[in-house]
Amino acid sequence: TVSPSAAPRRDRLRSVDALRGFVMIVMALDHVRDFIHRRAMSSSPTNLSETMPFLFMTRWVTHICAPAFMFTAGIGAYFFWKNQRTKGQLSLFLVTRGLWLIVLEITVMRLAYNFNLDQSYPFLLLILWGLGVCMIALAALVWLPIPLLSALGVATIVLHHFADGFDARRLGWAAPLGYVLHQVGGFPLAGHVFITPYPLIPWVAVMALGFCFGRILELPVEQRQRLILRIGIGVTIAFLVVRAVNRYGDGEPWSWGDSPIYTVLWFLNTTKYPPSLQFLLMTLGPALILLWYFDRRSFARTNPLIVFGRVPLFYFVLHFLAAHLAAFVLAVVTYGSSAFTFMRGPVPSMGGNAKLFPPNFGWDLWVAYAVWIAIVVGLYPLCRWFAGEKERRRDWWLSYL
Repeated sequence: TVSPSAAPRRDRLRSVDALRGFVMIVMALDHVRDFIHRRAMSSSPTNLSETMPFLFMTRWVTHICAPAFMFTAGIGAYFFWKNQRTKGQLSLFLVTRGLWLIVLEITVMRLAYNFNLDQSYPFLLLILWGLGVCMIALAALVWLPIPLLSALGVATIVLHHFADGFDARRLGWAAPLGYVLHQVGGFPLAGHVFITPYPLIPWVAVMALGFCFGRILELPVEQRQRLILRIGIGVTIAFLVVRAVNRYGDGEPWSWGDSPIYTVLWFLNTTKYPPSLQFLLMTLGPALILLWYFDRRSFARTNPLIVFGRVPLFYFVLHFLAAHLAAFVLAVVTYGSSAFTFMRGPVPSMGGNAKLFPPNFGWDLWVAYAVWIAIVVGLYPLCRWFAGEKERRRDWWLSYL
């Protein structure tokens, strides 16, 4: 039974689902490129000494994904709490769901990355790990008053660069904690190597601000839309100003390029690992403007944005498996039966040994785009079915998928 006060909240969340669905579709492009594109096996698309403008933008447009993931996860936590639940129930859910995401990262996702469970490969603690750790931290933070939590979130995002000079290796046996908190890198633990591209700080602040932002989404339609647009434009302008000043907020200052277009690329080339202040301003501003745009539209429940946005974890796991499987099939078609040998492990872009693969392994960028479109189209019926199941049923375990 849904109370009258809860029904409008559910309808308003459709714009959040649309934003999340948009992010899911765009995100798949980057992950398919990782498995398919030839250049992904040996270089970064944001390395301006090697990349091309179209390749750079193929990567750059996907930068919105991780910040929007974290932010909408915080919004989801807020409405989970507001749906007639206590803070205690919210904290318990956040802890258990966070632990579940961490388990998925080191088991199911590890299989999707590597196509085997060989323990010699590093453990990649990627976005599900980051979301899980941040949820566990948010379980404690939600007990703070929302104005205080908002202020702490903004302060963490703005000031976390003061810790950039700290080296986690100084902590000795506690070095893994330093990597988990604020440093990108790898560390040995229990005979394995762990890679941490998504440290807790400042990602937890993004999720916490999403939680606080839920209060804005409860406002009357015109008022919330006006606020969302103003905040989105304000954050975007803040990025342009801070980036132009070129003094603080990113470890890689921009410089003038050999041409106007490369100057623009330098300007946009902010640091994601860990996310700099400028990176978060650059991505969260447009994400909020998109949220405003989606909030002004009505969506059918069968719209792909809504379908993918309602089952993000289900889609996430399946699209990674599909991308790796597509690379496997392409390798068999291109290289013959020998592909069954070198494709049994991760591709070079995912930590595999490039010496085990044919020279110049991979395919053109247009192939990656074609595979991306095929995967998104192919996953739609499955995701639509599962979204329908989640809507019809109220089993507790469905909230963990």
